[in-house]
Amino acid sequence: MTRTALILIDWQQGFDDLSYWGNRNNPDAETNAVRLLTYWRANAWPVIHVKHNSTELQSRLHPDHRGNAFKAVLAPTEGEAVYGKNVNSAFIGTSLEADLRAQGISKLVLCGITTDHCVNTSTRMAGNLGFDVVIAADACATFDRSLPDGREFPAELVHDVALASLNGEFATVKNVDQIIAS
Repeated sequence: MTRTALILIDWQQGFDDLSYWGNRNNPDAETNAVRLLTYWRANAWPVIHVKHNSTELQSRLHPDHRGNAFKAVLAPTEGEAVYGKNVNSAFIGTSLEADLRAQGISKLVLCGITTDHCVNTSTRMAGNLGFDVVIAADACATFDRSLPDGREFPAELVHDVALASLNGEFATVKNVDQIIAS
């Protein structure tokens, strides 16, 4: 697994503001992501952090907002790569793909927030670019979603459907224990 990178997507403080985002699933996502990160660091494997720098001034993820900062427990340490993005994919507007290829990395493990937006988009793109991708399902989370007609979908359903749509097509979905065991 030495050529497998862990990519942590958008573990930012702004996602803690539930009055802004709404109901969230998987309250253990951060704990599981920390387990994965700790395991990766202990093995001195490549760790990559991605941060969403929203262009919307009112967003909790705008660079001028304190919510743009990484959550302390998942913050980068010295030597870990950090990529800023302002779209859903970690590959658009960044040198991530080129940097991974230059390091001979062809396998990726992804986790983060939100399952159905930035994790989903980055996973699809990574798969389309030819990377072998695993998503740590229990180290991801999302929020309730709704349609213009008023139908609402609970975060857990949104999370599960997003993972189901990726599994076997763009990635393999596993939990943290399965990833560490392999």
